[in-house]
Amino acid sequence: MPQAPAELLFPRIPTREGGLELSRIVAGMWRMVEWDMPVAARIDFIEQCLALGVTTFDHADIYGNYGVEELFGEALRAQPSLRDRMELVSKCGIKLLSNKHPGHSIQHYDTSASHLMRSAEESLRKLGTDRLDLLLIHRPDPLMEFDEIAAAFTRLKQDGKVLHFGVSNFTRHQFESLNRRIPLATNQVEFSPLHTAPMFDETFDGLQDLGVAPMIWSPLGGGRLFGAQDEHGAALRQAIQDVAERVDKPFCSVVFAWIMRLPCRPIPLTGSGRIAAIREAVLGASFELEREDWFRILRAARGHEVA
Repeated sequence: MPQAPAELLFPRIPTREGGLELSRIVAGMWRMVEWDMPVAARIDFIEQCLALGVTTFDHADIYGNYGVEELFGEALRAQPSLRDRMELVSKCGIKLLSNKHPGHSIQHYDTSASHLMRSAEESLRKLGTDRLDLLLIHRPDPLMEFDEIAAAFTRLKQDGKVLHFGVSNFTRHQFESLNRRIPLATNQVEFSPLHTAPMFDETFDGLQDLGVAPMIWSPLGGGRLFGAQDEHGAALRQAIQDVAERVDKPFCSVVFAWIMRLPCRPIPLTGSGRIAAIREAVLGASFELEREDWFRILRAARGHEVA
């Protein structure tokens, strides 16, 4: 398997000028419960990510039925020196039906100041840390009040509990409305060759205009890029494979490179507990696709030529 040159193993990127800096590839932890790793294996996984330059770890309070942050925190408690070598990201604002929260009678959003404050405190407790590097609102809440959210964020920052703030899955207007009240580090959105909407609904254009880098979840389409049996999925997979063979890089590396070619400077998340998969994602940061190859993948993704 091709390896990234040593000097390119540690790329980093600011989410906005003078703001938070993250690793170019972020390790997404949402499936950690499924990985069924003992504490020692979790520590080893984190160490291997750090060795690849993947220093940013993405969480949410609800991941793994409210269990992932605690699993990760057990590893940090077992080896405290890890904490200062990483950036911790978490998300809040969704209340799931869960046996761990019997008071939740219906799945819903809650972006009230009281809930944001409690969620941040709970994430700190579970992760075993005194601060989050970045806290995101997980989903837009129809009842969200921008001024109330900004005030809660300001209080958390003043208390030193959260260093930077952002959102996830927000529209351009929603992002800009909150960003006018408090500077936001990012908008974490779904994007892949199977889901290209942010390129065309002003999400990426608006962030590029503000100089804010989006974070990208599900860059491989939740694995659907590998198994989609429909005609469109097969054609897209073949187009990516053709480019991968031409540039002599792994399939997954080409997908990550395709995403990172965008001028809004997207920061993709991985979702795998396999270091080999994370290594391929990092390799995608070490080369740039030619414009023609980039458009070959876009053409296959959309199913038609550009007009």
